[in-house]
Amino acid sequence: MSNSLPEYIEVIEAGYEFLLAYAAQGRESDEGPGGSEVRTTLAGMTEAATAIAEETAGGDFAAVIREDAKKSLAAFALVLAQKKISSELVDNLNASIHVRALLTDLFLLSETLD
Repeated sequence: MSNSLPEYIEVIEAGYEFLLAYAAQGRESDEGPGGSEVRTTLAGMTEAATAIAEETAGGDFAAVIREDAKKSLAAFALVLAQKKISSELVDNLNASIHVRALLTDLFLLSETLD
C-alpha cells in the first residue's frame, strides 16, 4: 500500500463506518451475500493501521498513535482469525477502547494536517 497519511486515515475512518453498519445487520456470520466485504474492510484497515504505525514519526503524539495503532492491529487480527465474523463480534470490536482511541487520534491528527 503506497498511500499518504491522509489516505490511510480515510481507510480507517471509512472502514469504521462500514463496521458500524455491519454490526447493525444482525448477521450470524460473514458467509453469504455481502459478508466477505467485512474481511476485505478489516484487511484494508489492517494495512492502513500498519502503515500509520510505521510511518508516523517524531514527537510524543506520534508515539501515542503508534501504540494505539498496534493495539488496534491486535484486535483486527483476532477478529480476522475467526471462522465466522458475526455482527455481535464486530459490534464488540467497534466498542474496543483501542479502536476508538486510534480513531480519536486520527481525527485529531487529520485536523492538524488541514
